[in-house]
Amino acid sequence: MASRPSSEQRLRPKKSLGQHFLRDENICRNIVSVLHPAASDLLLEIGPGEGALTKYLAPIVQRLVVVDVDTRVVSRMRAMFPGIDVVHQDFLEVDLEEMMRIHGKALRVVGNIPYNITSPILFHILDHRSAVRDATLMVQKEVAQRLVARPRTKDYGILSVFFQLFADVELVFDVPGNAFYPKPDVMSSIVQLLFLTKPRMEILNEGVFRSMIRSIFGKRRKMLRGSLRYFCDEQGCMMPTAEVDLTRRPEELSIAELVQLSNTLVSAAQRV
Repeated sequence: MASRPSSEQRLRPKKSLGQHFLRDENICRNIVSVLHPAASDLLLEIGPGEGALTKYLAPIVQRLVVVDVDTRVVSRMRAMFPGIDVVHQDFLEVDLEEMMRIHGKALRVVGNIPYNITSPILFHILDHRSAVRDATLMVQKEVAQRLVARPRTKDYGILSVFFQLFADVELVFDVPGNAFYPKPDVMSSIVQLLFLTKPRMEILNEGVFRSMIRSIFGKRRKMLRGSLRYFCDEQGCMMPTAEVDLTRRPEELSIAELVQLSNTLVSAAQRV
């Protein structure tokens, strides 16, 4: 019979999965302090790795779900923490709404997410935010800076707009590379996303808004006159006139102005 793995038994990180295992106990305790879990919370941990954070969460909450695509990690979690729910699946394929329905409450998401799929994970959570109360995530510091960036800065863009529109976003603290094995070449940060019950501003058509943001920030150095023309040509919409200064660049507009621009396009299309 195979012996039960302990926290001292190490896994060999897989580069193909972007694995950097968190091994700093102080960082783990700080994450728990920021998360401040209650016994009644439904926690979902993404990519538990060797269980460095899991061992602090499991004794606190009654319902802990961990999700990992790595068979070795799944086996380790099931052996070390028999009282938790271990899901062997790619997080991007997890139905968060179904999980909320099964457990009867919104999820609190936590995890050290792989750098190579950070954006897909963030947008999977955003797309299913109705099932998520908040998310406390370890990401590359560069990504964290984009999430909290303000207009007229180099980091302000798609991540800033989408997440600040739908959540309170906070960069909580930085994490040095030596907290992980193997040590990454970049600094990491803990960010916390507290999702709002509705967007900060009314959006007439969220699909149009999302498409417009992706389109114009894809050409962020162009004036709106140029970047917006590509979008309107694709969507068959009319270019705005007097309401918008088309000599500005996308990164100069506040989130409120971007929402208003989208709403102007939608309203114009409805009048046609």
